[in-house]
Amino acid sequence: MGRRDLCSWNVLVSGYARLGLLQEARKLFDEMPDRDNFTWTAMVSGYVRYDRPNEALAHAGLVDKGLQYFYSIKDKHGLTYTTDHYACIIDLLARCGRFEEAKRIISGMPIKPDKFLWASLLGGCRIHKNVELAEKAAEALFEIEPENPATYVTMANIYATAGKWAEVAKIRTIMDDRGVVKKPGKSWIEVKRKTHVFLVGDKSHPKSKQIHEFLGELSRRMKEEGFVPDTNSVLHDVEEEQKEQNLSYHSEKLAIAYGVISTAAGTPIKVFKNLRTCVDCHTAIKFISKIVDRKIVVRDSARFHCFENGSCSCRDYW
Repeated sequence: MGRRDLCSWNVLVSGYARLGLLQEARKLFDEMPDRDNFTWTAMVSGYVRYDRPNEALAHAGLVDKGLQYFYSIKDKHGLTYTTDHYACIIDLLARCGRFEEAKRIISGMPIKPDKFLWASLLGGCRIHKNVELAEKAAEALFEIEPENPATYVTMANIYATAGKWAEVAKIRTIMDDRGVVKKPGKSWIEVKRKTHVFLVGDKSHPKSKQIHEFLGELSRRMKEEGFVPDTNSVLHDVEEEQKEQNLSYHSEKLAIAYGVISTAAGTPIKVFKNLRTCVDCHTAIKFISKIVDRKIVVRDSARFHCFENGSCSCRDYW
C-alpha cells in the first residue's frame, strides 16, 4: 500500500474515534506525519462522545486529555480554533460539570459562540442541575433560534426538576407569545414490513388492550426490580400518582411493548422517536431490556440509544 495522504489518515482517525476505539485512533493520530483542524476535531470529538461521566477517575483522565489536545491545537501547532473546536471542548467540560472552566473558555473566545456550543452547555446544565447557567445558555439560544421548541422544553424540564413551577409556567407563556409549538411526540416501529405509529397515551392501535396490559405488567416487574419513576419529566404541577400515570404511556414505551408482544423471543427491538427521549423513559427502557432479555435500539432526536441488559450505550448522557 502506498503512502497515505492527509485525507486518508483523517478518514481512519475519524472512523476509529466515531466507533469509540480511542486507543486505535490515538495510535494512528500519533503516527501521522501531519495534522490539520479536521484531525484535531475528530480526536476531541471522540473523547467527548465516548466519555464516561459516571466513572469519575477514568472520566477525569479523558477530560484532561481532551483539554490537552484542545490547547495544543493553538499553542503547539499554531492552528486557529474553529467554532467546532470550542463546541467540542465545552461539551466535554459540561458533561462532567466543570462549568467554571467552561465559562472561562467561553468568555475568552475571539469568535461568537454558536448554537451548538450553547446547546452543549445547556445539556450539561440539565444533567448537573445548574439552573443559573442553564438560564444563560437558554437566553443565548433564544436569541439565535427563537423558533426552536427544544430549548424551551429543556429549560422547562430544568425548572420542573428544581420544583420551580412558576418558571415552568413562564416558559409556556413565552412559547405562546412567540408562537412556538412543541411537536407532539410520536414513535414508530416496523414489524413484519408494516410501520406502526404511536402517540402518547395512544389507544387507537388494534392491539391497544394487549399493549396497555403488557405495560402494566412491566411496570409492576420494574418496580420489583427497584425502578422509581422520574416524575420530574412531567411538566405539570399535579399529584405524584397522576405524574406516574402520565409517564406510563409515552409513545416509545407503547412502541417497545408492541414490538415485544409481536415478535419472537430474542428478536431485537428497533424504535424511532421524533423527539428527545425523556429521563424517565430512558431509565425505564434500561429496566425493560433486562426484564424481557432483548436488545432495544431507540433512535431519538439526539442520538441512537442501544439498551441491553439494563444499560445504555449513551451511558446516560444524551
